[in-house]
Amino acid sequence: MKPLSAFWLAAALALLSGCAAIETVPPTAVHQPMSVRPDGQAPAPAANGAIYQAALARPLFEDRRARHVGDIITINLVERNTATKSANTSATRSSEMTGGITASSRLPLGGLNGLNVEAGVDSGFNGAGSARANNAFNGTITVTVIDVYANGNLLVSGEKMLAINQGNEFIRFSGVVDPNTVTSTNTVQSIQVADARIEYRGTGVIDQSNTMGWLQRFFLAILPF
Repeated sequence: MKPLSAFWLAAALALLSGCAAIETVPPTAVHQPMSVRPDGQAPAPAANGAIYQAALARPLFEDRRARHVGDIITINLVERNTATKSANTSATRSSEMTGGITASSRLPLGGLNGLNVEAGVDSGFNGAGSARANNAFNGTITVTVIDVYANGNLLVSGEKMLAINQGNEFIRFSGVVDPNTVTSTNTVQSIQVADARIEYRGTGVIDQSNTMGWLQRFFLAILPF
């Protein structure tokens, strides 16, 4: 293969790898699937015109809170986290040694006359570090019950996508909800959800401008300094 052809082939492969790094939908860590049908397999049968529909009806005095697979529930996102960490370290070490030969005149080697040896070592270390984080996330998202545990707790998961100008914004949520914390309006606070996974990610030109290029990431991974 000619050197010029090999160069263009390598350039094309690099370009393709760079294009593959641009994702239309960002990856997620929330529980899957994000939505299921009420029976998990097929849609509910069509209405036949009667007032009472056995497939869709609930007991007369039963509230409308989510409790079955396929039900929806609204999550109020009221997350606020603050963390502060500070550390200081100080260490000092010193040593000293002194030696001498007083009767050196009796030695056959005259060069040792008046030989004295002195040595000393001093070392010190001071270190300080601090970290602080303050995060807030407010909003609402409606999710679907994807599983009901044996104790009645609900595993919920859902996604909201907003197309804004030149990019898409994804809000994702999943977690385990205790039915006792669900209000009469079928809502629950995010701080009451166990194993909560909350994501806010985006795609598009603005998101790409905030991402380090693949070639720069490559050199950053291999450079020793």
